[in-house]
Amino acid sequence: MAILDVKGLTIEFQTEGRVQPTVTDVSFSLEKGEILALVGESGCGKSVSCMALARLLPSPPARIAGGEVMLRKRSGEVVDVLRLSPRELRKIRGGEIAYIFQEPSVSLNPVFRVGEQIAEAVSLHRPDVGDPWEEAVELLRRVGIPEPRDRVSRYPHELSGGMQQRVMIAMAIASSPSVLVADEPTTALDVTIQAQILDLLLDLRRRLGMSIILVTHNLGIVSETADNVAVMYAGRIAEYAPVRELIDSPGHPYTRALLAAVPVLGRETSRLSTIPGSVPSPANFPAGCRFSDRCALCAAASGAEQARCRNTVPPFRKVGKNHYCACHLLDGEDRESC
Repeated sequence: MAILDVKGLTIEFQTEGRVQPTVTDVSFSLEKGEILALVGESGCGKSVSCMALARLLPSPPARIAGGEVMLRKRSGEVVDVLRLSPRELRKIRGGEIAYIFQEPSVSLNPVFRVGEQIAEAVSLHRPDVGDPWEEAVELLRRVGIPEPRDRVSRYPHELSGGMQQRVMIAMAIASSPSVLVADEPTTALDVTIQAQILDLLLDLRRRLGMSIILVTHNLGIVSETADNVAVMYAGRIAEYAPVRELIDSPGHPYTRALLAAVPVLGRETSRLSTIPGSVPSPANFPAGCRFSDRCALCAAASGAEQARCRNTVPPFRKVGKNHYCACHLLDGEDRESC
């Protein structure tokens, strides 16, 4: 069995007296040592889906309306995270599933030294460690922070953005989690530091055997880092495939549009490709395919096909080995291209 197996995850938010379906029927699995990328524009439901894995969403207004999050713990026991008691859940958060967020300056407590914050994570999840402070020094060394014995006594504001993110990674791996969720971990960093953080995640995967969920909108990062990719749009998964197959032979119109919008060095073009419109809010999700209002294939289709796209949810079909798409128009040449 996979380390993590998510089936039919559905999340609703209640706002202004209305219940809005934010994430609908999301399913994916994560094998030991695998890096799975969740890709899509802002507002597609990537972060909400990942927060639900350890039930970090505030309730209310959020409510997990359906699905399963089956986690294989280090002990070998398989549990459904969505049905654990609060006491059991505390052991999962940070212990079995750890998070790295995109704004370390916000996530770190400004009034405590970074060593104290790491040592607290060590003490909570690994009470067998005799000296949590020395373990914090070792964790800083492991994530590549120079002079860790000096830096462990610094406050977050005394460190650069790249070092703050490395501290967040040190806190996340302090408990040797089975699953590491990296939610846009390089967004606020310059390009050079981004590359260093990604290299660090790859090295940790290799050395510790961790499984990683990488949340990003940067397909360049995905192509160099991930094993498999799930493309999300408006709260649903539109396409799932091994990374190389998805980049070489994208099937879903949304995936194709995302890849076309990526600038390529050496490719001459007068304008960058864009996707017209924006991701609809949960209050305005179309009844059928949620991408239909922005889809070039739908716009070029016949009236009957357009009606099907806009009124009927497309099935999630297998279109290749480990390659799945949710699109009514993947027939004939389009389907073979997957």
